[in-house]
This record gives sequence, structure tokens and C-alpha cells, in this order.
Amino acid sequence: MKSVVSSRGQITIPVAIQRKMGMGPGTRVVFELAEDRVVLRKGKPEVDPVDRYYGIFKGKGLPPVDELIREMRGPDLEPELDIRNRKRGKR
Repeated sequence: MKSVVSSRGQITIPVAIQRKMGMGPGTRVVFELAEDRVVLRKGKPEVDPVDRYYGIFKGKGLPPVDELIREMRGPDLEPELDIRNRKRGKR
């Protein structure tokens, strides 16, 4: 199969190759030089950095924020805070 480089340096990948390789709009490709030829292969899709690290601390046993606040306040303030929260409709 053949293709022509356009004036903008673009090529069209023949449909048969696109189908066989599972390529569609937005598919990333990698060009590699191999002696006197250029090898085209499918690239890996980019992963959003947020998605890459999402959930890495899940299940690591970190205590909830409320628990840390209770520890910092100490047992003396806890009953007083419970009464205030009940009056406001919390808990």
C-alpha cells in the first residue's frame, strides 16, 4: 500500500491498515527509523495524571478527619460539641 506526503507533511494511513490496527480519530502513533525505512506503530494512549494517581492511598488506614479532630480536642469537649450539633440539626 502506498500513500503520498502532503505539502503540510501529512500522510493518510490506508483504511485497511487503520481497521487491522484498530485505529480511529485521535489514535496516537509512533514513528521509528529502522535503517532505510520508517516503521509506524500504534502508541499508548495518554493517561490523565489525575487518573493515574487516583485512589493510590485508598485503604491505607488513614483515620478520618473527624476522628483526628476529636483526638486533638480531647474527651472534655466532646459532650459539649454533641449538644451544640444536636441543636443545629447535625449528626
